[in-house]
Amino acid sequence: MGRRRLVRAPASSANLGPGYDTLAAAVSLHMELEVEETGAFSVSADDERLPADESNLCVKAFSDLHDPAGVAFRIRSNIPLTAGLGSSGAAIVTALVAADHMYELALPREEIFARAARIEGHPDNVAASLYGGFVICADGHVSQIEPPSGLEAVAVVPAEPVSTVQARAALPGEVPLADATFNTAHAALLTLGLARQDLGLISRGLHDRIHQPRRTHLYPRSMELVLRASELGAIGATISGAGPAVLFWAWWEDTGALVDRLQVEVEGWADVRRLNFVAAGADVTAL
Repeated sequence: MGRRRLVRAPASSANLGPGYDTLAAAVSLHMELEVEETGAFSVSADDERLPADESNLCVKAFSDLHDPAGVAFRIRSNIPLTAGLGSSGAAIVTALVAADHMYELALPREEIFARAARIEGHPDNVAASLYGGFVICADGHVSQIEPPSGLEAVAVVPAEPVSTVQARAALPGEVPLADATFNTAHAALLTLGLARQDLGLISRGLHDRIHQPRRTHLYPRSMELVLRASELGAIGATISGAGPAVLFWAWWEDTGALVDRLQVEVEGWADVRRLNFVAAGADVTAL
């Protein structure tokens, strides 16, 4: 037996309303990737839907830094697949961090991020999984904001998935100036609210006119919940990434009642998960 590493990275919710492909948050679901030099290539996962060969995303990302021949990959995750909670981003990040650490490449975190964003095709999910907290992606760099104290999340995860490719295809190449202006203003309100830990500003900043309305046909029940967020007891709600998961934003004292209401609302077609926004990104352990 040779070197062995265990990497753990959080799930992520991207876009956060007005911040399409630029804003994301790390949330308290996690993927663990264990890699070990055994002399024989293998892939095992706790989800049988994940491929057990070189097409596995963890293996592909690992290969960006080192040949996976002779390495055993063991994947454990409670992040739902194709739900919009960053399972692919977490897979890419865990694999790159594992390869970097196991072979002592000592890459700057900025380079790991750049490689992860290239593999993923967009930067926000991988940034949140790698760095943790709330992230702002701009000009190839990541800026972080600590999660405000007392701000919690509840995810509604529908059983029927939506592919990221399908969700991206629903968006036009250009959007009206009024929609772009609206999202610029609301993204500014949201980031200011997060930095100031001001729930009122956060609530105002969660609205979007670019991606969510144009994808409503892909997840009409999810969008109905977003529009009813305040009625259900949240400060707001956003479609998580490409959907169909919905992220409800809540003050901690209201979260329990919100969970109870949502469980009634989505019985039979979605799961409800109470989450935290987490400050820590990917971490690695030598075993």
